[in-house]
Amino acid sequence: MKASESVSNFKPTLRMYTNFAVRTVKKVCSEIGPRECGSEAELKAQNYIAQQVGDAADEVKQDEFKVAPRAFLGWIKIAGIMLTVATAISFFNLFVAADKPYSAVINIVVSALILIMFLGEFLFYKETIDAFFPKATSHNTYCVRHAEGELKRRIILAGHSDSSIEWLSTHIGGRGMLYFGFAYPIAGWVFLTVISVYMLVKGETNELFILISGAFVPGYVILMNFLNYNICVDGANDNLSGCVMGAAVLKYMADNNIRFKNTEVIAMFSGGEESGLRGAKASVKQHPEFKDPNVETVFICFDTIKDYDDMAIYNRDMTGTVKHDDRSAALVKEAGKRIGLELNYALLFCGSSDAAAITQGGIPAICFAAMNPGPPKYYHTRDDKADIMEMKTMEKGVELALETAFLFDEQGLKKQYD
Repeated sequence: MKASESVSNFKPTLRMYTNFAVRTVKKVCSEIGPRECGSEAELKAQNYIAQQVGDAADEVKQDEFKVAPRAFLGWIKIAGIMLTVATAISFFNLFVAADKPYSAVINIVVSALILIMFLGEFLFYKETIDAFFPKATSHNTYCVRHAEGELKRRIILAGHSDSSIEWLSTHIGGRGMLYFGFAYPIAGWVFLTVISVYMLVKGETNELFILISGAFVPGYVILMNFLNYNICVDGANDNLSGCVMGAAVLKYMADNNIRFKNTEVIAMFSGGEESGLRGAKASVKQHPEFKDPNVETVFICFDTIKDYDDMAIYNRDMTGTVKHDDRSAALVKEAGKRIGLELNYALLFCGSSDAAAITQGGIPAICFAAMNPGPPKYYHTRDDKADIMEMKTMEKGVELALETAFLFDEQGLKKQYD
């Protein structure tokens, strides 16, 4: 049975639960506000959404985990400082001890440390420097609607409840400034590394090269100020919009007296996504039952349900290093077809979603998002407020979540669909 066949007046009913979803987001933004990972507001938001789900959930589970909220992107400021200091040492070497390239060794070490932080934290989302940052307690919350009979399948409809520290470059100049703010200092980093190796091999300093390296210092200053720690954004679209997809599905099922015979439905609100997928990583460790071979489980990540024309299934994640389960991707694609959407597969080319951590943990997962991959100017800025939400996109997101749940209950995970 399709979701649209589960009630007689499906379209008006769908609009009702879309309104519920949007209203919930607006309430969180107005009464709770920004939600940095590990903050009291992050937990309050999860609890509030769970309260709105109410009796539609037979059970509400909540886990806590330790996290260093500012470590994941903290390396950016550290890199800016290190590159500025390395450049200063190069100038000192040039004017005080020009006969020997002492600074070249320091510069190469600095470059290597930055590379380790970049690869560890950003590319592979590992806790590379987390031990050096203050810790906090974050949470994952699960609203569970049990199967009527024997549990054979489980679908987790997930979104992250935390919101980002503002990306100042994006706020000031949108995607152009964002790209420039990274390209400029990265060029300086590469240049500093190359000239340092050259001078070390030659055994002498090079005045021209060192003077040119000074031209990249403004780029390093941009790195140091990339994050505006004075502002944590509302995150209405990224990603309260994703959180309420699962909540709306559970409410729809309960209010219309729908309970799957053998499929459990979970609305998950994760913490710490903006801090390096830490909540999703904790979920894999804390819930081994999600990998029970006797219960077919799928994790559907909803992230930023905003830009209608940019809806896509992200089957490659974590800057292309993680490939999601083909069956999960096919499931959402077929659900899309059933509601009139021809969803394309896409690559999350710079960044990651909670689905990546779940896939790495051995659980079938996929990410659905509706966001201009540009990225748009509201991405991680103070502009991400409830008043820019798109009702049309939210309604289609709720419908897709419903149809995916119904299709999974009916057929489970299959390689292909007719």
